[in-house]
Amino acid sequence: MALASHTGSAHRIGAETLRCRGGNMAFNFSTHAESLKMKEISIGSSSLSCSSRNIMHGLHIDSARTASRRGDRVIVAASPPTEDATVATEPLTKEDLVAYLASGCKPKEKWRIGTEHEKFGFNIETLRPMTYEQIAGLLNGIAERFDWEKIMEGDNIIGLQQGKQSISLEPGGQFELSGAPLETLHQTCAEVNSHLYQVKAVAEEMGIGFLGIGFQPKWSREDIPIMPKGRYEIMRNYMPKVGSLGLDMMFRTCTVQVNLDFDSEADMIKKFRAGLALQPIATALFANSPFTDGKPNGYLSMRSQIWTDTDNDRTGMLPFVFDDSFGFEKYVDYALDVPMYFIYRKKKYIDCSGMSFRDFMAGKLPPVPGELPTLTDWENHLTTIFPEVRLKRYLEMRGSDGGPWRRLCALPAFWVGLLYDEVSLQNVLDITADWTQGERQMLRNKVPVSGLNTPFRDGLVKHVAQDIVKLAKDGLERRGFKESGFLNEVTEVARTGVTPAEKLLELYNGKWGRNVDPVFEELLY
Repeated sequence: MALASHTGSAHRIGAETLRCRGGNMAFNFSTHAESLKMKEISIGSSSLSCSSRNIMHGLHIDSARTASRRGDRVIVAASPPTEDATVATEPLTKEDLVAYLASGCKPKEKWRIGTEHEKFGFNIETLRPMTYEQIAGLLNGIAERFDWEKIMEGDNIIGLQQGKQSISLEPGGQFELSGAPLETLHQTCAEVNSHLYQVKAVAEEMGIGFLGIGFQPKWSREDIPIMPKGRYEIMRNYMPKVGSLGLDMMFRTCTVQVNLDFDSEADMIKKFRAGLALQPIATALFANSPFTDGKPNGYLSMRSQIWTDTDNDRTGMLPFVFDDSFGFEKYVDYALDVPMYFIYRKKKYIDCSGMSFRDFMAGKLPPVPGELPTLTDWENHLTTIFPEVRLKRYLEMRGSDGGPWRRLCALPAFWVGLLYDEVSLQNVLDITADWTQGERQMLRNKVPVSGLNTPFRDGLVKHVAQDIVKLAKDGLERRGFKESGFLNEVTEVARTGVTPAEKLLELYNGKWGRNVDPVFEELLY
């Protein structure tokens, strides 16, 4: 789900002339830097490469989810933002919005791996979801024992921050770790293990356990607590207007995702296309949500199915990414047409659901007539878009169910092996080059039901998955960090064609005696 989305580290780019090229876009930052300072951007001195040939200097954009220090005051990445957006003194232009995305370009040596995962907390004795009061106690306990900064919304604790890691709450109290940008998968897995140790150290004393699964297996939506976060209240009211399953998405799903970098617009396009084409393959390999309300729901990934009827204005497979004209600018055009949810002013969320960011740029947003957006508003708007792959200043792979800890390491390993190795990435692009829009959408529609046994061309998705997992393993081996072992579990799933969900269904129909309760022990962290 990752509705309170994590961003990577802030980037600095200097005031010298910049030309960032790739695909179909080129623009000049030299005249832009001064005007962007007026739009929430400060000029920095360190440099950042946008491609192997073009050096980007100075445009410092603080990420809304990055901790920084200003004087002696800690600015903590959070949802909600800890600061109101700066008042804009002149209109944002479309070029500004494109420049914001392009500022994410980084040379390969600075590419990092950012992993996020969510999990369901429950009472060990009753299996019921944690209440907010229990969650607050857990957050306070972790903060005090392990030295995390507390993130507050009003008088309510809603998250924690430590360095570049953060813990946040999804709408139904799902516990999310947004990891720091790390160099290797060994660091990623160590981060996950450290987080789970800290959470368990406090939670076990409270009689709380955590479940690694993609959809709440037992409890109805009415049984799920509502988190005291203004952003989610606006979404909760809007969701039923645009789809029948949006509230289930908010309150009853958990995901694991990885955020990855690109070095140029052309590199972004390749990775975006590869990620979208293969997202259904990842959905199948990690399918882990076969139960709803205590019984099988007819899907292997109910979490994935839910996204098909949540809000079609902001979800899906983004066929325009495969157009020859695609680039940063086309994604901006798409994002501008996605209806807004909110803006954040004076420590409060203002409901702008269904309204137009284009109108906001023209000073015509009804709740704040005459007011213009800042880049913080733009960044917040980008976090309210939920396609299978999402572009911010990095790419998010969003198609996989939450699961036990080994899969929390396997998911980033899968995508790093494919997208951070040039040979594997090109092989993926070659394999998927003649897949039609209709075929990609067919896979998206059918994989939640039939997983790796989904028919595709002359075979099954299982056969594609076997080839793709091999490419991922080869890519990891070429990285030279001895990371390919993180793919062992996924390799076995691809080899057998049996998804994690199908293993759970076998247990349910056999050993568990058609009772879903044992899943809380089977998938306990």
